Amino acid sequence: MNEYSYHIAREIQRHEGVELIVLADEIEEYKFVTDAHGKTLSSEEVPGLPGIKIVRCWKVDSLANPARLLKAIHEWKPDVVWFNLVFSSFGTPKNPVAAFLGLFAPALTRAAGFYTHITLHHIIEHVDFKSASTASLQREKLLRTGTYVATRVLLKANWVTVLLSDYRRTLERKYAARNIMIGTHGTFTTISEGPDLSRRGNPEHRILAFGNWGTYKRLEKLMEAFPAVLEKIPNARLIVAGGNHPAAAGYWESVRASLPPQLPVDFLGYIPQKDVSELFRTSSLLVMPYDSSTGSSGPAHQACEYGLPIVCSDIPDFRCMGTDDDMAILFYKTGDAADFAEKIVNVLESPQVQLEMSEHNYQAGVQMAMANVARTYLRWFELHKLKKIVDARGLARRFRPWSVWTRHVGGMPVQHIFSGGYAAREEPAAPRRDVPEQNAVPLEAAPPAAMNGYPEQVL
Repeated sequence: MNEYSYHIAREIQRHEGVELIVLADEIEEYKFVTDAHGKTLSSEEVPGLPGIKIVRCWKVDSLANPARLLKAIHEWKPDVVWFNLVFSSFGTPKNPVAAFLGLFAPALTRAAGFYTHITLHHIIEHVDFKSASTASLQREKLLRTGTYVATRVLLKANWVTVLLSDYRRTLERKYAARNIMIGTHGTFTTISEGPDLSRRGNPEHRILAFGNWGTYKRLEKLMEAFPAVLEKIPNARLIVAGGNHPAAAGYWESVRASLPPQLPVDFLGYIPQKDVSELFRTSSLLVMPYDSSTGSSGPAHQACEYGLPIVCSDIPDFRCMGTDDDMAILFYKTGDAADFAEKIVNVLESPQVQLEMSEHNYQAGVQMAMANVARTYLRWFELHKLKKIVDARGLARRFRPWSVWTRHVGGMPVQHIFSGGYAAREEPAAPRRDVPEQNAVPLEAAPPAAMNGYPEQVL
């Protein structure tokens, strides 16, 4: 989530006339983030984004987060408050109440009169608690009840963007939501050059596994499959990059300790942002050995950015992601190490398959560069701003000299008229022009295709 927000912020920063303020959490030491030697990194060693105003006004696991966020929002008075969320954004498994209460912040922000937009990276109906959750199975029912209520509350925002079409269908079917848009996760950088295939398999085929390890992103099946890959591809080398999940400190270190010393496997730990590009460009293949998922995959989109073939577990979310974003992916049966090894070998044994998958994913990545994603969000926010101006001028003309404001109660607009009673004086009708009469369509009733040309309100 931090990485996604970082790249969104960097792209928005490039737009003139847009002032970006990041309401961030207070920095703590990242005990779960380690380098290749298992050494814990200091927060000072993880650089931020220069040139952006960062207000550290909330804290993970704090029950006061909604109040602290509202206080900061009232101080800055932004045109748009944009929440970038998963259900665990405000709390850890040790403090689910803080996570739950934090998700009330968008609804409270809208109630305070601010235009509120949420990018929701997963929905709980598509999470396999048995694989993805660190909580005991006895708590699953309570968690599902709490997240159902939280979803209802999140849908009180003006608009909610989800990153998979299946999520929109679920929210519309189960919650009768009508404020859902489909976005794309996007690739993390502005793409400038295509993949250099001469760097792959020369002299080794580097198989890359990239992520935060220890919960639903697990390495056991990959380690079980890799010896079978070596039998067919003797110049293969496995690269495991990324730190541990906050709830699984020490996980990848324990996996490394269990392996035979002669196995060609490198554990790199946390990868600084400046080294990510070289890591992907010198790899032949990205593998995603997940037991479950919690939304669209960042590493898969990075693979598209650099034109890498992808082999991943056959999980419904990833099937949907591959279709929505037009990715070239080979799926293996989840939990089947033999099938996993076979799919990896199928790619690495065939230069033609590597070429076709690389070119396909690179072209998909070009279409969903983060610059395009950020630009589309900004267009939507500008549309809201213009609509607000038009509505305000129209109300002023209609109800002079009374002041009018509008709230939506139970889905119906309710007008409240101040200082002038409840009698509204209508202005004389404007002179009729000799032009063909047209049937005006209110913005809310306009067909979805009218929104910036994006069909079905797709961002």
